[in-house]
Amino acid sequence: MISTLLVANRGEIACRIFRTCRALGIATVAVYSDADADALHVREADTAVRLPGAAPADTYLRGDLVVAAALAAGADAVHPGYGFLSENAGFARAVQDAGLVWVGPPVKAIELMASKTRAKELMAAAGVPLLAPVDPAGATADDLPLLLKAAAGGGGRGMRVVRELASLESELTEASAEAAAAFGDGEVFAEPYVERGRHVEVQVMADAHGGVWALGTRDCSLQRRHQKVVEEAPAPGLDDALRTRLHDAATAAAHAVGYQGAGTVEFLLSADGRPYFLEMNTRLQVEHPVTEAVFGLDLVALQLRVAEGEPLPAPAPPEPHGHAVEARLYAEDPAHGWQPQTGILHTLDVPAEPGIRLDTGYTDGDTVGVHYDPMLAKVIAHAPTRAEAVRLLARTLERARVHGPVTNRDLLVRSLRHPDFLAARLDTGFYDRHLAALTPAQDGADRHLAVLAAALADAAARQQAPGPAPVRLGAWRNIASQPRTKRYRAEPDGTEHEAAYRATRTGPGPETGERVVAAAPDRVTLETGDGLTRRFDIAVHGDRAYVDTATGSHTLTALPRFTDPTDRTEPGSLLAPMPGTVVRVADGLAAGAEVTAGQPLIWLEAMKMEHRILAPASGTLTALHAAPGLQVEVGALLAVVQDAQTVVQDAQEEPKR
Repeated sequence: MISTLLVANRGEIACRIFRTCRALGIATVAVYSDADADALHVREADTAVRLPGAAPADTYLRGDLVVAAALAAGADAVHPGYGFLSENAGFARAVQDAGLVWVGPPVKAIELMASKTRAKELMAAAGVPLLAPVDPAGATADDLPLLLKAAAGGGGRGMRVVRELASLESELTEASAEAAAAFGDGEVFAEPYVERGRHVEVQVMADAHGGVWALGTRDCSLQRRHQKVVEEAPAPGLDDALRTRLHDAATAAAHAVGYQGAGTVEFLLSADGRPYFLEMNTRLQVEHPVTEAVFGLDLVALQLRVAEGEPLPAPAPPEPHGHAVEARLYAEDPAHGWQPQTGILHTLDVPAEPGIRLDTGYTDGDTVGVHYDPMLAKVIAHAPTRAEAVRLLARTLERARVHGPVTNRDLLVRSLRHPDFLAARLDTGFYDRHLAALTPAQDGADRHLAVLAAALADAAARQQAPGPAPVRLGAWRNIASQPRTKRYRAEPDGTEHEAAYRATRTGPGPETGERVVAAAPDRVTLETGDGLTRRFDIAVHGDRAYVDTATGSHTLTALPRFTDPTDRTEPGSLLAPMPGTVVRVADGLAAGAEVTAGQPLIWLEAMKMEHRILAPASGTLTALHAAPGLQVEVGALLAVVQDAQTVVQDAQEEPKR
């Protein structure tokens, strides 16, 4: 029996595992980096052990330190969670060699599935359908499009879609470099890219006594950068014959490697419904809650039971009920290249409605840092039908209060209400086709009211603020009837807005015709010209006002009355779009080099993603401040590119200076 469990992970998954441990009477141990010293998973654990450093390579990826932490804390078992060391056979072996229980599959199973190329060979021998690999060296135009994939990793790292033969070599180089940086293994393979394919997977649970459960299907087709955003169970629109074929293939895969514990067999469904094996993840998946909801199971509890040597509780799994949908709430800006965001998460408040589950590693006041994945939370809805579950999840997300970094919340709501999603027309190209429609400019009328509400709340706060009575100097006095204005910049689009109102005996009155029903520092109620009454909840943190309405939210930064004339940036400056680490620069790049518009110059890694900084125009690189390994803050100057005309003009003006 396991008495004390160390979770070799952080954030949401560590908190989720601790929740099951508390229910089972198992003591918990957390490990944490310096960047996570105040993290929620550290606060929730019974014991915590520091791993000095901040970068994953120095902390959560140091298996030797994690094993030492488990021994020092008196743990008798280790659960790897997902990501980090969860599919590292060497770490699993080290845990067992230290006399600890490994809550995961056998080392041999991890080794067999660690390389996607070797896994495909094994699955072919077991009769599991898969795509035939393509040798990049002999690829022709008839083989296009191709998908390049890292053999040793996942999560979208080292993946590229190649549609032109001329770009194959450069894409191979980039994919290999990213794979080597992320997984320590630069092996990349190629296979046909299936246009408009669906990502469907089967959850398996196996014990050491030959029992294997196939726990239904999940659809995970809504992805960005090859990473999942929305998942659901069961996968909609599959006939019984296809479901049976997928279950049988997943069960065969588990038997083929002598699998034990929780695992996932992933498939790609072509547009005509043919399934192809992608990979087997030898760990718990991020999206496991939708399966738990539908089957009424605790998969972590089953993992612990299997690790203790117990068989599965029955020869067959329980019958599924209803439908579940999960949305991943990320600190990122979908409208600007999915850029990850950092900063203080002032408020994370998701309505606790029946059928709603929240899995998160954050609470109010926590800081979203640069070192780890930008996922804030998973919100899961379970209902009798798919339509009910989708409606419940969309409305819950719409009503949530999320104050702090920019998130993908609005994108999630619109995705769940998109006609293609509602009709279950799902494929991995969903966001490629619909992103522009899902990230429209904010409704002007709604934003006008939000800006006005923020200004009126600010006026109410100033009126209620304690302090000395205003001092009159000579003949000067304030005239209450004069119009007052307040300027805001809307985030994240940066547009500027102004609210005008008059202070009257009965309170502030807008200049634009709305009637103020009530105005307080935290809530404003307005009546519009058509008689509609709208309520706005306002929370202020520093110079930012977060305005929540019945149908969404607005983030507004208060602006000074006058702009600072020194707040300018040199034309052609390339600024870091987020905090991160420079992982490489273009070959031969140096001051004086000629560059072309759109040319990748600098690669910046932040929050498990790699971002390319492109030349804004053709011209000359006049300054380069970036170098591999350099850690930069948002807005840091990385380089300066001047077009030819500017360079000539500067040269002509130089003698005059």
